[in-house]
Amino acid sequence: MGVDVDPARKSIGARRNPDSADAILEAAEAVLVEAGYAGFSIEAVARRARAGKPTIYRWWPSKAALLLDVYQRQKRVDVPDTGRLEEDLVGFLKNLFAHWRETSSGSVFRSLIAEAQSDDAASAALAGYALGRTSHTGQIIERAKTRGEIGVDIDSALVADLIASFAWKHLLTNRLDEDQASIRKTVSYVMRGIAAPGK
Repeated sequence: MGVDVDPARKSIGARRNPDSADAILEAAEAVLVEAGYAGFSIEAVARRARAGKPTIYRWWPSKAALLLDVYQRQKRVDVPDTGRLEEDLVGFLKNLFAHWRETSSGSVFRSLIAEAQSDDAASAALAGYALGRTSHTGQIIERAKTRGEIGVDIDSALVADLIASFAWKHLLTNRLDEDQASIRKTVSYVMRGIAAPGK
């Protein structure tokens, strides 16, 4: 029985080819939709993408690393820049909760966090991702520093971690329907601790 192999996919090589990488990520998304997190495997992705498992492992050292790329590919969360830190953080959390609630990415990320508790590769992948996200959210805090809204001595990464902790707790407990008033209350408590003197 002959197998229809796309010649362009015969050998993808060590360097990540954008078209081939996209095909693998698309295949990973499709496997995730069809089989769920429990049925997701590198083997299934390789079959669907018509790519070799060694190539996938060369580009993504673990299932968790591949899933994090799938998660990031799906993630579309607007980060407001209103000129006021409190409004930016409230808007960011509101948008993040809506994204997790309305797409499959929330359940993907929840599963990755769960797997990281017992799998070293997943834990390392998640730690790397969290560091990047802390830096990204920290930029919101840095903008507020530049405007003089918060003290110059405030640790932006630590504030970003506090905001992420609130978000992750809601994701892990499946409480993504938090209303804007509750989100605003949480942000206002954080703001009281970091506001510049006289603000």
